[in-house]
Amino acid sequence: MAVDGERSRFVARQVHVQGRPVDSFPDLPPEAERGSPRRITEVGEEVLSRPCREVTAFGTPELSSLIDDMFLTMYIADGAGLAANQVGVDLRLFVYDCPDDEGNRHVGHLINPVLELPDAGSRRLIDDYEGCLSVPGAAMPLPRTDRAVARGFDKDGNPLVIEGTGYFARCLQHETDHLFGHLYLDRLSKRDRKEALRQSEDRREGVFARRARKTAELGHG
Repeated sequence: MAVDGERSRFVARQVHVQGRPVDSFPDLPPEAERGSPRRITEVGEEVLSRPCREVTAFGTPELSSLIDDMFLTMYIADGAGLAANQVGVDLRLFVYDCPDDEGNRHVGHLINPVLELPDAGSRRLIDDYEGCLSVPGAAMPLPRTDRAVARGFDKDGNPLVIEGTGYFARCLQHETDHLFGHLYLDRLSKRDRKEALRQSEDRREGVFARRARKTAELGHG
């Protein structure tokens, strides 16, 4: 998921790593320091439109390396979340570094997530702008519930429960959608989807230029 300029400049009141509060955390997550950049897939590529495979092998160097690469790739692209199929890997995994509406920063990864949303009677929908790193440069308003719980595992197979509110709840929903082969475009009206694709066509070269500059700044040019 793409993060807008206002949210990208915020100063965190508290940081939660893998769902737990920590006393301090660097701006660039340690995973990103270890990672290598990967190409981000774009709308229209087949890997984005089919359900991802469940992760069955935990604690492997390959899984850790994928997570590290995804963190760096997300950071280069100014993202708040990134799913594995967005780097061409069809596994049920996403990473995130996302603020909520209370000024807290949430950082981590989640494997084989199962999303739980409030019951219809207690559900509150928020209509806010949403973007996607695989639809570069576009953003459209989309209603999402303001609370979400995602249950899954960390890279070592330990169970995790991640709770999100506000913008972070939107991120959990957006990234879980990816793992089932759905882009946020699929939830838009035909008219809004067409507008999002037009925005992306107009802005994608500028987005790629910014990503290239940031990649070079980090010594990966």
